[in-house]
Amino acid sequence: MNSFPKPLKAVIFDLDGTLVDTAEEFIIVVQALRAEHGLSSMNEDLIRSVVSSGARALVRLALDMEFDHAEFESNRLRLLQLYSEVLGSTAKAYPGIEDFIAALENQGIAWGIATNKPRTYTVPLLKKLNLQPAPSCVVCPDDVSETKPHPEALLLSCEQIGCTPQQAIYVGDHQRDIEAGIRAGMYTVAACYGYIEKDDNPREWGANTQVECSSKLQHLIMENPG
Repeated sequence: MNSFPKPLKAVIFDLDGTLVDTAEEFIIVVQALRAEHGLSSMNEDLIRSVVSSGARALVRLALDMEFDHAEFESNRLRLLQLYSEVLGSTAKAYPGIEDFIAALENQGIAWGIATNKPRTYTVPLLKKLNLQPAPSCVVCPDDVSETKPHPEALLLSCEQIGCTPQQAIYVGDHQRDIEAGIRAGMYTVAACYGYIEKDDNPREWGANTQVECSSKLQHLIMENPG
């Protein structure tokens, strides 16, 4: 298991469900897609738990439609169109995140984002949020040949920041985030406050540690005796 960075040079975040709470927007989108198919609204907590699994998983959930269905791709594109119409309307940084990244800057520690969210949605979302200080890197699927759980995005993030993986921490709310961090050689933190599916258990992902509340991240990381 990777040890706490000495020295700590960077903290890199997954985006949805870790750095930013975007669930409400996806709830709106899933309910709208269901309505278009004549289906009633579904449990919001169920939608929230699937957000980190991406658009394909949300379509399957919304319409009970498997990936090989003839109309699956058209519905995926429709879901993304609906999302683009509400993107950034209700999304917000999790409690304590803005204070945390300010504290990182004061300590001379960079922060960045490595996400499976395409750049066409990531960039406008970050523009609306206007997090300050701005991230030192934003790595999206468009920038790599393999997405998480492959470590390529995290290795590229470290390269862009100018640190080694052993000098960085990765925080994520999905098992693939932790797997990517481990494979990259980084210290990993499971964000248990994120979009965790009902039968999933973040304590079984193999992360170095877990955090139950986003506001505790600063205490966990900045005061770790390392």
